Amino acid sequence: MRNITDLQGTFELHNGVHMPYFGLGVYLSKDGNEVTNAVKEALNHGYRHIDTASIYNNESGVGAGIRESDVDRKDVFVVSKVWNGDQGYDSTLKAFDDSLNRLGLDYLDLYLIHWPKEKSKDTWKAMERLYNENRIRAIGVSNFMQHHLEDLLTEANIVPMVNQMEFHPYLVQQDLIDFCHGKGIQYEAWSPMMQGNVFDIPQLKDLADKYKKTVAQIVLRWDLQKGVITIPKSSKKERIISNADIFDFALDKEDVKLLDSLDRAQRFGPDPNNFDF
Repeated sequence: MRNITDLQGTFELHNGVHMPYFGLGVYLSKDGNEVTNAVKEALNHGYRHIDTASIYNNESGVGAGIRESDVDRKDVFVVSKVWNGDQGYDSTLKAFDDSLNRLGLDYLDLYLIHWPKEKSKDTWKAMERLYNENRIRAIGVSNFMQHHLEDLLTEANIVPMVNQMEFHPYLVQQDLIDFCHGKGIQYEAWSPMMQGNVFDIPQLKDLADKYKKTVAQIVLRWDLQKGVITIPKSSKKERIISNADIFDFALDKEDVKLLDSLDRAQRFGPDPNNFDF
């Protein structure tokens, strides 16, 4: 268990790139002022990692928020994802260019395959090309189970640097975490707040009282001590600031195990083995 003490700290990916282990997710943040202000506030309050996707339809606002912040572009780790309908070799190259244009950037720090699809191997070959052309600093996947990764690795020349998965106290998937870490793939959490359902878990309320923190802060601290990058979503300034206030305490080992024990293999998002989009 690693002691995490710095908002701007990083995990080192297997290619040597340092990825901030705490960031802002912008899923469902509306393009325009809402997402622009959220990104700007996050960056001005110490965040250095912003996660978006083409399907979120807010890349333009994210780019505006980066430009309007007090932080230099080179100091911001920007992530986007290729959507399912854009998978395939040529279409991935175009989708990447389109994302860059919307963001107003000339490179990405991380580009992910959003979901495992039949064309993911061709998509990955396009991403390897973009990586080798230094247009992306790191490449990875999202929502890939172990068998998806094993299949991709039969033809991949580059092992994914990151796997972004639904991860929270009711869905730990420790076997998948262990597999990824064994391959040098950094694990990352989406939906760490279980779409708001974490606030109804009695054990988390007890831990919040014990540490004099919020339930959200307990969960986010647990993410980091598990070695999992986390990107809580919020468009509210107060919540953005509060979510990041997790670096002045550490969960005891037994409390980390307590959160682990809440696992019930329950998803709040789509199942990577059974989705139709």
